[in-house]
Amino acid sequence: MTEYQQVSLKIKFLRFLKRIWLFSAIRRFIRATSYYNFRYAQIMRWVFSSNEFTNFNYEMDSATRLYLAQAIAIVTEERPSYVLDCFEELENDKVLIEHIQKRISLSDEGRYADLDISFARRIGWYALIRIQKPKIIIETGVDKGLGSVVICSALMRNKKEGHIGAYYGTDINPKAGYMLSAPYSEFGEILFGDSIKSLKKFKEKVDLFINDSDHSAEYEREEYEVIVSKLSENAIILGDNSHFTDVLGKFSFEKNRKFIFAKEKPKNHWYPGGGVGISY
Repeated sequence: MTEYQQVSLKIKFLRFLKRIWLFSAIRRFIRATSYYNFRYAQIMRWVFSSNEFTNFNYEMDSATRLYLAQAIAIVTEERPSYVLDCFEELENDKVLIEHIQKRISLSDEGRYADLDISFARRIGWYALIRIQKPKIIIETGVDKGLGSVVICSALMRNKKEGHIGAYYGTDINPKAGYMLSAPYSEFGEILFGDSIKSLKKFKEKVDLFINDSDHSAEYEREEYEVIVSKLSENAIILGDNSHFTDVLGKFSFEKNRKFIFAKEKPKNHWYPGGGVGISY
């Protein structure tokens, strides 16, 4: 049998197998799962090397990091390279990282917590604050307070440049925000209680509003409806739930605000990532 005949026979055999449903189904299964096999390996490594349960700790990959910088550059009309400089300023802040590690070690979860600190999409929050120099910032949903200290560290640097700003976090959990202590607590405080009620009581104009509390679409929508009358003229809203709901996108359309969404892809982590919705 010639080489040509052998190849022709193999092709005919493969065509015959394709007609067999079970063989075809197995091939499709192998093809589909090939997109996720690496994730399974990451999951197993995470299971045995991490103590995380929520608010996973990871860096963004280089591509989505660049996309986030470009999105913020559009919103702020700043050079993308400067936005990236702001990212690095935060990531290289050893004083802040040591503060976070110390607060984690002293917390109830300290014995089991991971101390390898990464900021994920919060680098975008930080860059916006460093560029826009907001006077009043509100974040709903403080949890441990990682976002709180990131925000206050930006406000601390802004003050050195002559721009005064204040942070207010809201959380229903009276134990939330243990990371927010001196010197970062000099730039902010936590308002304990239901976020909607806290927002209704708030009297000052808000320059940056970050939604990161109850992740139901209904609650998110209500926060925006309450805060909209309290926003300053050029205020920005960040939706930390925008990868899960389209509430901020719809709200922005209704209020004639521009909206950008920057998807997040973690580096070397099984979690598919969240994203940042920016309404301006």
